[in-house]
Amino acid sequence: MELDEVVISRAIIEDFSRTLSEYADVDVGIVGGGPAGLVCATHLARAGAKVALFERKLSVGGGMWGGGMMFPRIVVQREATRILDEFGVRYREYRPGYYLASSVEAVGKLTAAAAGAGAEIFNLMSVEDVMIREGDEVAGLVINWSAVDIAGLHVDPLTVRTKVVVDATGHPAEVCRIIQDKVTGKGFKVLGERSMWAEKGERALIDATREVYPGLVATGMAANAVAGGPRMGPVFGGMLLSGEMAASIVKKKLGIT
Repeated sequence: MELDEVVISRAIIEDFSRTLSEYADVDVGIVGGGPAGLVCATHLARAGAKVALFERKLSVGGGMWGGGMMFPRIVVQREATRILDEFGVRYREYRPGYYLASSVEAVGKLTAAAAGAGAEIFNLMSVEDVMIREGDEVAGLVINWSAVDIAGLHVDPLTVRTKVVVDATGHPAEVCRIIQDKVTGKGFKVLGERSMWAEKGERALIDATREVYPGLVATGMAANAVAGGPRMGPVFGGMLLSGEMAASIVKKKLGIT
């Protein structure tokens, strides 16, 4: 069989254009493809929600890829091992209460689960603004290619209409900071994360995962940054549990189970 380069190009252009057009109107727009975002996307897609996940980098996985200081291992506490079981991530007990897993395997299986559940992952796309509508509620995302920002080009963006937005952008809490900077007079503030304290940060993260602004749910380190919680380092149980909790919050808002 001979391969025609034009056919190959058309296949990619036509299919991606169709998909992007289809996902210009979604139930949930998740910004950030780290562990919390991937768990959240999987649970929502499994529940039947139309989910688009936007990741500014080439690959999803966030900080989980690098484990601790580029040692590709992560630690998960006992409470979160059930999520590793759910996604088929292998782990072993290091000592009572501490469980070790491969960061590479974890990212691969979380990503495969999200895509397999039906969440559409758009990599190399950045969110540069939000849409605010009646009742000062977040009603959409303003997206552009990450390369546009990197190159410093002036290129107008496109928009995606959403029912709920999830900020899973990690330490920067990028969507929440857009609200802080652009929606004045509402008193919304990103407190910023504190210095590392794994135990306190893990516990605080669950309480911090919530709807922080109408139509906007914060999860993972974005939630800790909004609430002023400590960072945790390469222990990821709280991130996984936070993604699960964010999905539960969104499902209640959408009226699905």
